[in-house]
Amino acid sequence: MDEHAGELPRDAARLRALKGIGRYTAGAVASIAFGAGEPVVDGNVVRVLARLLAVRDDVGERAVMERFWDVAGTLARGVRPGDLNQSLMELGATICTPRAPRCPECPLQKDCEAHRRGDAETLPKRTRRTRTRNITAVAGWIVRRGRALVVQRPEDGLLGGLWELPGGDLEDDATPEAALHRCLDERLGLAVARATRVGEIEHLFTHRRLRLHVFRCQEPSGRVHRRDHAAHRWLSPAALCELPQGGPTRKALALLCEGSAEPHRRRLRGRAAPHGP
Repeated sequence: MDEHAGELPRDAARLRALKGIGRYTAGAVASIAFGAGEPVVDGNVVRVLARLLAVRDDVGERAVMERFWDVAGTLARGVRPGDLNQSLMELGATICTPRAPRCPECPLQKDCEAHRRGDAETLPKRTRRTRTRNITAVAGWIVRRGRALVVQRPEDGLLGGLWELPGGDLEDDATPEAALHRCLDERLGLAVARATRVGEIEHLFTHRRLRLHVFRCQEPSGRVHRRDHAAHRWLSPAALCELPQGGPTRKALALLCEGSAEPHRRRLRGRAAPHGP
C-alpha cells in the first residue's frame, strides 16, 4: 500500500522486494500472471534441465543452481513464458519423475542428452543432505477485546520479518502447556489462567521439521513487554489475515478454524469471539 498504491508489482525485481516473496514466487507470479519473461526453477525444473543437458555436477552447489536459473531465463524469453514455466514444472512432476522416468512419453526425448546416454535416472546428482533436525514449539491464540495478538520475528534468521502467533520452542522435558506459559511470561510478560490445546501441525523446512502445538488461551493479564520480537500488534481477525505469514502460522490458523488454509481467512473475518477465531 505504501510503495505501490495497492497494486501488485508486475516485474520480478519489485515483487522480490515484498516481504515473503522469494525468487521462485516472484518468477511464477511475474510470468504466469503478467506474462513477463521471468524464469521459475523448482525441484521439477532442475530435474528436467539436468537430464536434458546431462548436468552431472552437484545441484546443491550455488554455481550449478545459477546455471539452471540462467538456462530457464533464456527459455522464458520466448512467447508465453508463463505457459513455458508451468510446462517445465508439470513435465518434471508427471513424466520426468525422480524414479522410472517415462522417457518414451516425453516431448523432449529427442533432445535429451541423458536419455541418449541411457542414464536419465541417475540425474540430477545430489550430495547427501544434512540430517533433518526435529523442533517442537508452541503457539497461542490470545484475544483481548476481540483483537488477537500477533508478533513479528526479527529480520535476521528463519522466517525473518514475518508475523506469527506468540509462543516459542519447547525445551527439555516440559509439557507443551508449561512451555507456552513460560514463553508468554519470558518473551512477552503475559500470563494466561488457562490454555486449551487445539492440536498440532507439522511443517518441513530445508533441514528442520517443526512440530507446533497450538492452544487457545483465556484473555491474558499484564501488558506486553517484548524481549525477542521486532514488533507486536493486537488486530482484528480480518486484519491479521492480511499480514505476511509463514507456512506454520497459516497452518495453525487453519487448525484453529478446523478447516483448510483457504477457508480460515473467511472464517477469521466473520468471527472475532474472545476465545477463538
